[in-house]
Amino acid sequence: MLTAILSIAVWRRLAGRAGRVFWAVLVVVLAFLAVNKQLDLQSALTAAGKCLATAQGWYAERRAIQAGFIATLLATVVLGLVATMLMLRNSLGRDLLALLGLGIVLAFVMVRAVSIHRFDYLIGAQSLGVSNNFLFENAGLLLIALNAVLLLRRYRGSGPGANRP
Repeated sequence: MLTAILSIAVWRRLAGRAGRVFWAVLVVVLAFLAVNKQLDLQSALTAAGKCLATAQGWYAERRAIQAGFIATLLATVVLGLVATMLMLRNSLGRDLLALLGLGIVLAFVMVRAVSIHRFDYLIGAQSLGVSNNFLFENAGLLLIALNAVLLLRRYRGSGPGANRP
């Protein structure tokens, strides 16, 4: 939630500047993910998929469908990030950390939503003394927050309500 709040602050400070729409989208995505974290919507999605697979008789072949689903979702994320990079070409250097962070967060969320046991094992393993789940989940948020703090420092004193000469 802190990252969403920082993103709101950046969005406000970027009034009249390029990249403001990107930060607005970040706010919406991060707010949705904060709500999702509390409601655990991905578990409902996984349960619905299992019920559908069982009811339609293809549960035994679910691995191939899960892998195809993940590949499609990841391709969608990559294409979305490339499109965003093109839209942000004038401010890409300024917003690159946030864009990379968004890519990491979205990829992680999608892989978790599909819940393939091989990925669950990898995510559940430990690196650097903490779970990979914790590292993957927070690395993207940290990049976005870092980018937001850097921008807030750069544009200190500008934005709505600022005293302008």
